Amino acid sequence: MADLSAAEEKLGYVFKDKQLLERCFTHSSYANAHGGESNERLEFLGDALLGFLVAEELYGKGGSEGAMTAERIRLVAAQPLARAVRAAGLDAFLLHAGNAGEKSVSSLFEALIAGIYLDGGMEPARAFVRANLPMAEEREPNYKGDLQEYLQGRAEARAVYEVVASAGAPHAPTFTVRASACGLAAEGAGTSRRAAEKEAAKNLLALLLQGGEQTIEL
Repeated sequence: MADLSAAEEKLGYVFKDKQLLERCFTHSSYANAHGGESNERLEFLGDALLGFLVAEELYGKGGSEGAMTAERIRLVAAQPLARAVRAAGLDAFLLHAGNAGEKSVSSLFEALIAGIYLDGGMEPARAFVRANLPMAEEREPNYKGDLQEYLQGRAEARAVYEVVASAGAPHAPTFTVRASACGLAAEGAGTSRRAAEKEAAKNLLALLLQGGEQTIEL
């Protein structure tokens, strides 16, 4: 069984059933080549859960039926799902034979929702969707996603995030994260690891776009 503890850290959720976790990341091409069950059934369930959770979130924000429907369709499309998976670095754990296409990456998002739901219930599944698929009214620049898109096709196609410092009381912590790629690094701070990663990604992307040669530190 694959060690997916690093994937759990990125998910923000620790599975009780590790076989279920592995199945979430098992593409049908890998299952056909090596045996075992793929994530296709989980994808089916996750598709329905995603539609419900996005609709629930949009309903709570108000708006007309037409506007909510259009926004739900936009949010559950393959492109934003694949972008969310890559921004979180979860595509690196996908077990597949051959190249992983856009559909297999976006389907991983749905499989993970189903896996988290089956393992821990609706609340952690809801938290996963909220953390990785911002709703329209909450849109903020997706610096991790933008950085990942910038790095696609380059020799070093993935940014590495490392917590370099943490301080403050348990109820009000501050994290400092360093993002590294293409021989450059930048740091960012925030009240959560996720927020610090976003700030570090923002600073690193700015450095890369400017053709900078030095580390941005706080």
